[in-house]
Amino acid sequence: MSKYADVYLLPVKADKIDEYKKMARYAAKVFKKHGALKYREYVGSDLNSEWTKPFTKVIKLKDDEVLVYAAVEFKSESHRNKAMKAIMNDPEMQQPPGMEMPFNPKSMVYGGFKVLVDL
Repeated sequence: MSKYADVYLLPVKADKIDEYKKMARYAAKVFKKHGALKYREYVGSDLNSEWTKPFTKVIKLKDDEVLVYAAVEFKSESHRNKAMKAIMNDPEMQQPPGMEMPFNPKSMVYGGFKVLVDL
């Protein structure tokens, strides 16, 4: 059972979403190879809530961008730390073959989270 997750939010140009999906699938294999329990990515479809502060007020999306949410699950924070060290040192993560970065890494938001409720 996972007890820790890394969460990423990132704007991706809508016309680059297929390229991003290829890159994400490639990265998922490397993450899983080094111990990630689950690797999921989602693309925003309903971000303008009337009842709460919408994502679009916090993450400044341009008209041609979509928001991607990614969650990678690990056994624990220490397991994540060990796995991420291996992932970042894996030559496959340096530059995926035939792929260019389909988003601006500086626009990505990231944080690590301990599980609070797991039903």
